[in-house]
Amino acid sequence: AEASKNETGGGEGVEVLKNEPYEKDGEKGQYTHKIYHLQSKVPSFVRMLAPSSALNIHEKAWNAYPYCRTGMYNYTLWMDNFLIKIETWHKPDMGRQENVHGLDAETWKKVDVVYIDIADRSQVEPKDYKPEEDPCKFKSAKTGRGPLGPDWKKELPNKKDCPHMCAYKLVTVKFKWWGLQNKVENFIQKQEKRLFTNFHRQLFCWIDKWIELNMDDIRRMEEETRRELDEMRVKDPVKGMVALED
Repeated sequence: AEASKNETGGGEGVEVLKNEPYEKDGEKGQYTHKIYHLQSKVPSFVRMLAPSSALNIHEKAWNAYPYCRTGMYNYTLWMDNFLIKIETWHKPDMGRQENVHGLDAETWKKVDVVYIDIADRSQVEPKDYKPEEDPCKFKSAKTGRGPLGPDWKKELPNKKDCPHMCAYKLVTVKFKWWGLQNKVENFIQKQEKRLFTNFHRQLFCWIDKWIELNMDDIRRMEEETRRELDEMRVKDPVKGMVALED
C-alpha cells in the first residue's frame, strides 16, 4: 500500500482492478489484477519507440502463501511477446537451499543466482538510501527486533524469539523485440533486484505498522488504498514527474 502510493500521481502509478479470494485445483489464496501506468518510469529509449498504450502493464497475481506467482503482461499487439513472471517460495531458513522451484538441470544452469541481504547497504543504490529504512539502524518498539548487525545471518537463526524467512524468487523475463531484447531484459532484471531490495528493507523497518494487523485490517487497508490510488492518479499532477527527475 505504502509503496504503491509512493509511485502514483500525475496520471501514472498503480490501478487496482480486482482483489478477491480464489480457489482452484486445491489451491486457495488471494487474486489481484492491477495495471501499472508507467509512462515516465521506463527507459527513454523505450518511450521514444513505444505507443503510450504499450506502457501500461497488467499484473495478475495469485497469493497462496507460502507460494505466490505473479505474471506481468502487455496487451498491445506489438508487444505480445512480452512477459515478466515471478514465482516465490517463502521458506523458514536463511537462503541456503538450491533450486527451490525444482527447475530441470538444463534450465537451472542458466539461472543467475542473486542473494539479497536486506542489511547490506552496499546493495542499495545511493539515490534509494534512506536512514529510516535501514535495518542496520532500525529497532522495533513493538517486537524489540533490530538493528541488524554485520553477523545477523549467523546470529538470528539461534534466537528462539526471532522468526526468519527467505523469499526465493524466480524471475523470468521475455522481451522479443529485435535489437532491444537483451538490453530491455537486462534492464528489467536489474530493476526487479532493486525493487526486491528496497521493498524488503522497508518491510522490516515498517514492522511496527503491520505486526498487529489481522486479515480483516489488511483487506480494509487494501480497499482504502485502492480508492486513494484512484484519486492520486487524477489529482496529483506532480508526483510522477518528480519520480522521473529523481
